[in-house]
Amino acid sequence: MWELQWLIERLSWPDMVDIFLVALLFFAIFYALRGTRAVPLLRGITALLITLALLSRIVRLQALSWLVAQVLPVMLFALPVIFQPELRRALERLGRGSFLRRSASGSNTPDTMLRATVAAVRYMAERNIGALIVFERGTGLQEYIETGVVLDAEITTELLTTIFDHHTVLHDGAVIVRDRRIAAAACVMPLTSAFLSDRQLGLRHRAAIGITEDSDAIALVVSEERGTISIAHDGRIIRDLEIERLEAILSTFFSQKFTSPSVRRRWRKSASITPEQHRSR
Repeated sequence: MWELQWLIERLSWPDMVDIFLVALLFFAIFYALRGTRAVPLLRGITALLITLALLSRIVRLQALSWLVAQVLPVMLFALPVIFQPELRRALERLGRGSFLRRSASGSNTPDTMLRATVAAVRYMAERNIGALIVFERGTGLQEYIETGVVLDAEITTELLTTIFDHHTVLHDGAVIVRDRRIAAAACVMPLTSAFLSDRQLGLRHRAAIGITEDSDAIALVVSEERGTISIAHDGRIIRDLEIERLEAILSTFFSQKFTSPSVRRRWRKSASITPEQHRSR
C-alpha cells in the first residue's frame, strides 16, 4: 500500500500521458480483434501470463520466474504471427475509415427473432428452398462475415425467405446472425473434415457441422432436396426436426439456458449424428 502511494505521489504529467497512450494502444488492439475467433485465444494467453507472473512473484519460484522471463520476449514476436489475419483486417478497416464505426444495435427481441426465423424456416421447408442460417454466440465470426455481403439488417421472415430464394444472387451461402440482426449473407463456411457416410448430407450440412466445430455458433439447415430441417452445434447435428421441436430448441438457445452443463449434456445425447459416429461406421 505504501509503495502504491509512493508511486502515485511521484507521477508527473508526462508519466500520465505515457500510461494513457499505452492503455489506448491496448484498447485499440482489443477493439480491432473484437468479433473474431482470436478473442478467446487472447484471453487465454493473457490469463496464463498473469497467473504465471503472480505465481512467480508471490511464491518466489525461481525456475518459474526464469521461464516467464524467457517466454515474454518470445511472445512479442509470436503474437503478430498468431493474430496476423486479424491484424491485417484491422489495418484494412483503418484504411477504409471504418475502424471506429459501430453497427446499429439489434432492435429485435429474442422472441421476435425466434418467430421470424421459425416462420421463414417453415416456409422454406414446405417449398424445398435450401438455407443455412448461422447464429453467432461467444466466438466471433467476423472473418466469415467478411466473405459475404454485409447487410446489417433486422431479421424478418420476408427478408430471410427472399435471401434464400433461387432467383436472388445471395441465396448461395450462409446467413450469419449477430446481435439479433442479419450481419451478412452469401458467407462462405468451412466444411467439416470428418467422414460423413450419410449421402443425404450435402454441402450445407457439412458447412453447418464445420462452423460449429470451429466455434460455439448454432447452425440451422433447410435441405433443398428433402425439405427437412436440421440444427447443428458443437460439431453435432440433429436432423429431421419438426417445427415445434425446432422452436423449443431455439428457445433454449436464445434464452441463454444452454450455458447450463446439464442442458449441454442433454444436447450431446440427443444429437443424432456426430463425426465420431461416422468414423466408426
